[in-house]
Amino acid sequence: MSDLLTRGVTNVTPKDLAEKKLKAGKPIRVYLGIDPTGAHLHLGHSVPLRKLQAFADAGNEVIFLIGSFTAMIGDPTGQDKMRAALTKEDVEKNFENYKKQAEKVLDFSKIEIRYNHEWLEKLGFEDIAKLASHITVQQMLERDMFDKRMKEGNPITVTEFLYPLMVGYDSVELDVDCELGGNDQYFNMLAGRTLQKAFGKREKFVLTTKLIEGTDGRKMSKTYDNCVYLDDDAHDMFGKIMSVNDELMGTYFECCTDVPMDEVKTILASSPREAKARLAKEIVTLYHSAEGAEGAEVNFNAVFKDGGVPDDIEVIEVAEGAKVIDVLVDKGLISSKSEGRRLVEQGGIKKDDVAIDSIDAETEEGIYKVGKRKFLRITHG
Repeated sequence: MSDLLTRGVTNVTPKDLAEKKLKAGKPIRVYLGIDPTGAHLHLGHSVPLRKLQAFADAGNEVIFLIGSFTAMIGDPTGQDKMRAALTKEDVEKNFENYKKQAEKVLDFSKIEIRYNHEWLEKLGFEDIAKLASHITVQQMLERDMFDKRMKEGNPITVTEFLYPLMVGYDSVELDVDCELGGNDQYFNMLAGRTLQKAFGKREKFVLTTKLIEGTDGRKMSKTYDNCVYLDDDAHDMFGKIMSVNDELMGTYFECCTDVPMDEVKTILASSPREAKARLAKEIVTLYHSAEGAEGAEVNFNAVFKDGGVPDDIEVIEVAEGAKVIDVLVDKGLISSKSEGRRLVEQGGIKKDDVAIDSIDAETEEGIYKVGKRKFLRITHG
């Protein structure tokens, strides 16, 4: 029980209720809700997913709730403007992609999937007015993002005020003992706790999981290019984790691995290089295999420790006169010409360890390196 309420956890509200329910020795009803907005899942997303799976493995009744209705409204959490609404077709397509990635963490044979359009699309105006009577405007305005937008003169729609009520009503319909989610969802989850009481349902506790930083110590975000994605290949995943700031290793071990915390303390007492290699192997093993982790470590050492290149470097044949940037974009080593221009200016694209100095450079035969971990051998046909 202790790990369920502590490992990777920021807050349990109220804690005494949680302990009482778990000590009773009966399965409790737990859910995690997500709005499938097309997110490319990274290790930060995995933290609440891993906690949900832990509750399932402990024999509890676990529900994975898809915000098939609320995703069409848009969660205002952390937004400085209204989030774009989605259609039902968007939601269905996004969840199909989300589920494929989430299956790397969740065993859906142990987890029930529900959709909140089942009840939310049936609510009439009278029902919504009744819901709204349980939350005050003052409570809504306490939310940081609303306060910030008001001070900046940016609009806040009534629809955004309704969002916490909608996701709160999910708790009423599911009648759960526990709702878990990321720390950024705390307000929404407390709204559900309030509504369950108001509708005479069982009393639930709220469990929030830690938010982990990206490889550079900032919020893990695609914007910052600091994410470890769940579908990264083994070599890239290993390399990214090896670039994590040393001070983040404890949190990564706690939230992203199954290594016992007593053992984690011993690991962290060793050299940072050895501790980080162990962390990388643990995570790569979870999302790939032990063999994949071993191969990724060998590859990493060959490139970064011994100054070599990967054994499995891709070889392509291009016509003479082809532009380096065009080839790298086409092969996916860089996302765009603008990224290529930035990397060239920073000396981040090299041919045989010599930085190319022009965005218009033509290919020559040899090994090209982009950043720290991407390689391509080019030959001319």
